[in-house]
Amino acid sequence: MRHLKVFAIAAASAFAMAACSAGASNEASSPSDPVELTFQSLSDQSGAIEVTKEIVDSWNKEHPNVQVKIVPAGWDGIYDKLITQFNAGAAPDIIHYEAASIVAFARDGYLADLTELLDSKFVSDVPKGVMGSVTVDDKIVAAPTELQSYVVFANKTLLDQAGVTIPTGDTMKWSELQEIAKATTKGDVFGLGWGLKSPTAAMMAMGPQFDGTFFEGTGREATIKVADGELSLPQIVHDMAFKDQTLQPLSLTQSGSEVLASFYAGQVAMTIQGSYQAANIAKDAPEGFEWVVLPPLEGSAGAKQAANPQTLSVNVDSKHAEEAAKFINYFVQAENLAKINEADALIPASAAAQDIMAKNLSDQPAWETILKSGKYMTDAPYLFADFYGQWKDTVATPAFQQYFAQEIERDQLQQQLTSGWNDISGQ
Repeated sequence: MRHLKVFAIAAASAFAMAACSAGASNEASSPSDPVELTFQSLSDQSGAIEVTKEIVDSWNKEHPNVQVKIVPAGWDGIYDKLITQFNAGAAPDIIHYEAASIVAFARDGYLADLTELLDSKFVSDVPKGVMGSVTVDDKIVAAPTELQSYVVFANKTLLDQAGVTIPTGDTMKWSELQEIAKATTKGDVFGLGWGLKSPTAAMMAMGPQFDGTFFEGTGREATIKVADGELSLPQIVHDMAFKDQTLQPLSLTQSGSEVLASFYAGQVAMTIQGSYQAANIAKDAPEGFEWVVLPPLEGSAGAKQAANPQTLSVNVDSKHAEEAAKFINYFVQAENLAKINEADALIPASAAAQDIMAKNLSDQPAWETILKSGKYMTDAPYLFADFYGQWKDTVATPAFQQYFAQEIERDQLQQQLTSGWNDISGQ
């Protein structure tokens, strides 16, 4: 790996000099010989695949000397595939992935420094917390493109029947959600269903609403902190399920998609889901099913949610890194970013693209609320903890599952999360 790190430094310096002279514009340089860039895209929705092709075709038409070739790939196994590609010197020029997984590649010197190459207008239009998720050792290593937030979908008919006034503010406190859940829990109907079969991602994403950051520091030296802030959300879930009995316990063992079946059947009045499910609900809900999206949830520290955006990076070994970065600047132009996010039912990283998408979807009120949640995205400390993936799979997920099954108490959850991290990290 050492040779890669040395090359990364040299390459980054060269790129920075080129950027200073080129001004990091969206116009590709005009190489004397035709250039072909490979773009490994993970888009797996038919609409997103088509939009990606449209963007690439448009670029290729405008830049005959810098042609981009899409290399389709899937999300399953992509981490191992990239390791193989990097080690074999066969990685694509432009890499589509997510913030949670690119930090390690950046630290090992596989990704180019884009700090001086990304369009400054785009960077300034993205929330600082989101840009922080793609900044490693003070270097921007990717352009954030698509985001999801956790939102509350509600069965309007059940809320109306319970006499609940649909909240309309900018945010909604967790205590208000709990009150609505109590009002709508009747007979066989639970107020809330939350698919927490794999609970760690949701706990990490929504923990900042209670100042629950879980990790301090970066890399192999990152330390864990599990205190009141980190335990607030698990406690709320536990209390709603087993004290208030307003959260369907079965849903805690299910995936989000499985809980949607109960939502459609009127067995739960509300469900917390990834925002992308808005597209599925619009498509799959029974005829006449009235649903709304409630305002973003707000805890004691606000409505913040940790950002883990999809990303576009440049292979540090690319012979045409400057052109690759300019294609990324083209891809994240507001109009393009709005199109790809609309196709994926996700939230654009830039405010300009969010505005366009809101205008395009003005006839779908749910999206106005979902897009507003994008402004609460913040940094995600867990992205920079080297052992996070191992801790998540072997410690955190089993511990949260045990707590949500009443098999352990809150202090045991705290102890397992802490000691498990210390064992894995050798601290």
